[in-house]
Amino acid sequence: MTIGLDDVIAAETVLSDVDGLQGRLVMRGRSLDDLAGHADYEAVMALLFDGFFERAPASWQAALGAARREVFEHLSFADPALVAQEPIDAMRALTARIADGDGPATALRLVAAPAVFTAGLVRLRKGLRPIPPDASLGHAADILRMAGLPAEPLQARALDTYLVTVADHGLNASTFASRVVASTRAGLVSSVLAAISALKGPLHGGAPGPVLDMLDAIERADHARAWLEAALDRGDRLMGFGHRVYRVRDPRADALKSALGPLLQDGRADRERAALAQAIEAAALDTLRRRKPGRTLETNVEFYTALLLDALGFQRDTFTCVFAMGRVAGWIAHAREQASTGRLIRPQSRYVGPPVGEAQER
Repeated sequence: MTIGLDDVIAAETVLSDVDGLQGRLVMRGRSLDDLAGHADYEAVMALLFDGFFERAPASWQAALGAARREVFEHLSFADPALVAQEPIDAMRALTARIADGDGPATALRLVAAPAVFTAGLVRLRKGLRPIPPDASLGHAADILRMAGLPAEPLQARALDTYLVTVADHGLNASTFASRVVASTRAGLVSSVLAAISALKGPLHGGAPGPVLDMLDAIERADHARAWLEAALDRGDRLMGFGHRVYRVRDPRADALKSALGPLLQDGRADRERAALAQAIEAAALDTLRRRKPGRTLETNVEFYTALLLDALGFQRDTFTCVFAMGRVAGWIAHAREQASTGRLIRPQSRYVGPPVGEAQER
């Protein structure tokens, strides 16, 4: 029996290939190196959606801009009780207001939703009015602008790189949840809501924020080794290191490290904090190799996600929402691919409970 379904093939897909041994990520025949920092998010979204919708818009970027304007109206229903919830929960609740469907219009509203709702909720929590979308801007630039963050080309390119890097990644927990719901023909909104619910867990999309908590706790480079040793003695997991699939360094970590570089060079990011993070990364990798010699635990996407999103000005409790802004295109593409098979996902389980009658005898 395989606990956690490791190495079990649950679907055939044209969307992405995660090569854990070589440390390579491919999306529809194009490597991450070819996409991250070179293609914008709208282009990667179109790449993932290609062939899954009968009536695709003439311009995905223009259509996505229009969709941001459409979903913005739902922010008027964000009452104080909703705004007070965790950002991921409030964003999910607003996303549930979108009418379910399977066409490109629904898909575009769902891609727009995490961006518009997260930015609006951040403003509302500060007592500020949400900033309406600007349909003429690229998705990444408009996200920053709506959130009230610096949105110059340098920052927009960095966020674009992040969104592209996390757009799809094989059959991870949230994507599998999306496919399971899609197999019931429940609709794209239902699939995305299931995916968001899976993403919020600390073992999936909820992990980047604790990376910054670790940096804050360590404070100084010369404290790193003692802090890391103590954490491992307690049995704690070091956030930002190790991956369920990759047996070498996560290629997405390098893509995000490269995206962070220009922000540091231009003085838009805290260089001292970045230097501390690099010292902690080196100490953590050395400590893990020493303490867990039989396991390959390298830097993963969470580590540089935390550093990049922090440098862009996002609050750490919104990091999972920003992850959803990128991954939502992958969820939708997988949902459409699964629905096209017409097959309900229905795995088997092995019963290990008491024999018939034994429970009554007790």
